[in-house]
Amino acid sequence: MESVLLPTLTKKEEIDRIINNTIDKVLVLRFGRISDENCLLLDDILEKSARDVSKFATVALVDVDSDQVQVYVNYFDITLFPSTVFFFNAHHMKLDSGTADHTKWVGKFHEKQDFIDVVEVIFRGAMKGKLIVHCPLPPERIPKYQLLYKDV
Repeated sequence: MESVLLPTLTKKEEIDRIINNTIDKVLVLRFGRISDENCLLLDDILEKSARDVSKFATVALVDVDSDQVQVYVNYFDITLFPSTVFFFNAHHMKLDSGTADHTKWVGKFHEKQDFIDVVEVIFRGAMKGKLIVHCPLPPERIPKYQLLYKDV
């Protein structure tokens, strides 16, 4: 089931356009599959939160099964789904959540307020010129995962 409220991007040009045209707001890109249960759970949280964060964030979904977005899937090393990447004024925002990878949020958020808190911290940090911010969530609410390195 595709999201009714959130745009789904399937082309590199669409992703380029939304990254470059989202000004003074956090851009939240969820990379995943519409057939994945965890992606659907995250999409539900994103849809419920979209209105609450609309003054300082824009949320869009990226279909990783589209051949035309593989350049971004490879660039951000998206191997676990869902993965969420954040931008502000076309700059990639990083989130220190205590995991080995600060470039993206891997997994789903436990609840709507967790997502809102993370986006708000990214927005406030970005407005101060920061490119990396500390995650406001307690460690037990941060998804744990194993990083798998190819060809190592």
